[in-house]
Amino acid sequence: MRIGIVGGAGRMGQMLIREVLGSKGATLAGATERPGNPALGRDLGTLVGLEPAGVVLTDDAAALFAAADAVIDFTAPAATLAHADLAVAHGTALIVGTTGLSADDHARLAQATVKTPLVVSANFSLGVTLLAGLVRKVAATLGPDWDIEIVEMHHKHKVDAPSGTALALGRAAADGRGVDLAAVKDAVRDGHTGARKPGDIGFATLRGGDVVGDHTVMFATEAERLELSHKAGSRAIFARGAVRAALWVAGKPAGLYSMDDVLGL
Repeated sequence: MRIGIVGGAGRMGQMLIREVLGSKGATLAGATERPGNPALGRDLGTLVGLEPAGVVLTDDAAALFAAADAVIDFTAPAATLAHADLAVAHGTALIVGTTGLSADDHARLAQATVKTPLVVSANFSLGVTLLAGLVRKVAATLGPDWDIEIVEMHHKHKVDAPSGTALALGRAAADGRGVDLAAVKDAVRDGHTGARKPGDIGFATLRGGDVVGDHTVMFATEAERLELSHKAGSRAIFARGAVRAALWVAGKPAGLYSMDDVLGL
């Protein structure tokens, strides 16, 4: 499986390069960065502290999509949409871990899935994928007298809030209850807010230090509280899951897939 990486010089991009180079059944097709990046022209192996890989970092995304069977994208929404167009043009599978995507962005990506396979996930951690499944089941099992609150914490440099993973967990809880998250989401509480509205799914966002990602879903009722949590110790877990998704998507027909599909949940 020839796997390409966009945003290869970033922290996540470098972890993805290492993971591809160390994965059986995977070959590094290449990696790209934006024009002007100081790392352009460097060997991808030495860029990430390994032996030379014989492939250099370029700014030619079209050539990367032409050479790869699948491309992994953990960049930014505008870049991801442009990469989806390239995936369609070249028949390349696209693995999307970009967060901060709007409803319109997701609709644009859905259009691409008519022509090529996309695996889209707010979090490629295997543990978070299983956590979402548990949240869906618990939300479906417990009655409406149980309040649901989601607390997430990330490093101080993260630019979107709530995190994509927190929103995905919120959607899992809403799915379990058979409701639309947009109708019950409460992400901002400030000042005299009044009593909590029954049925709402609340979000609390924390930022600080170098926290990779902590997520807790709380189910609370009178005299009882259930908490389901996941703590990420390294971004390497996201790279591992994304490469697993890239290997899994080989030979799959055009369509929209998730990590549930990758894990067979």
